[in-house]
Amino acid sequence: MCGLNVHMTPDLNIRGFQIYERFLDIEAQTRLVSLLRAVAAKTPPFQPVLPSGKRMSVRMTSFGRLGWLANVNGYRYATHHPNGTPWPAIPDDVLAIWAAVSGVDRAPDCCLMNYYAEATKMGMHQDRDEGEFQWPVVSVTLGDDALFRMGNVTRGGATDSLWLRSGDVVVMGGDARLAYHGVDRIAFGTSPLLAKGGRLNLTMRVVASTCLPTS
Repeated sequence: MCGLNVHMTPDLNIRGFQIYERFLDIEAQTRLVSLLRAVAAKTPPFQPVLPSGKRMSVRMTSFGRLGWLANVNGYRYATHHPNGTPWPAIPDDVLAIWAAVSGVDRAPDCCLMNYYAEATKMGMHQDRDEGEFQWPVVSVTLGDDALFRMGNVTRGGATDSLWLRSGDVVVMGGDARLAYHGVDRIAFGTSPLLAKGGRLNLTMRVVASTCLPTS
C-alpha cells in the first residue's frame, strides 16, 4: 500500500502503547476510507446492545473471518453480520498496516471498524475476548481527532491521555495488551477526511482457536 510512512521505531511509547504518528498520509487515508465504505456495503455499521441493556454509542461492523458482537448475553466473535451476511475479507490495504507494525507473522482474524460521531465516547475497557493475549492489537485512526486515554492492566489508578489524529496507528502489545484504554471525546470537525465528520477507528485482532465459533 502506498502512503505508509513506515518507521523503524514508534514515535511515542506511553505505558507500552506504541504510537506511530501520521503513519498514513492523506492520499492513503482517503483511499482507505473509500475502500472501507465499498467493502462494508453489505455489512453496514450497527449499534450493538450491551449486557447492561444499553446501546453502544459507536456504530460498528467487522471485516475478516470473524467479527466482534455484543448483546444482552455478553460478548463474542461470530462468522456473520447480524443481518446474516458473512463478514467481508479484510482489505489488503488494512493488512499492509498490520504487516508493517505488528511485529508478528500471523495475520489478524478480525478487523473491527467503529464510527465515532460528535458526542461519542468509549469507556475504559480491556480487549480480552480473544482467548489468548500474546498477539498485539493494532488500531488505526481516520478522521477527527480523538482524546485517547491509556491506563493500567487493572481498573483505576493513574492514566495518560493523547490526542490521536487521522493517520495515526497504535500498537497495543506486550504490557499494554490488556491495559485499560478508552476514548474520552472527539474533537468534531478537526479533519476533512469524512464528509459528515467523526472518526473511523479500525482495530485488528488475532482471535485464538479457543474462542472460534462452531458455526
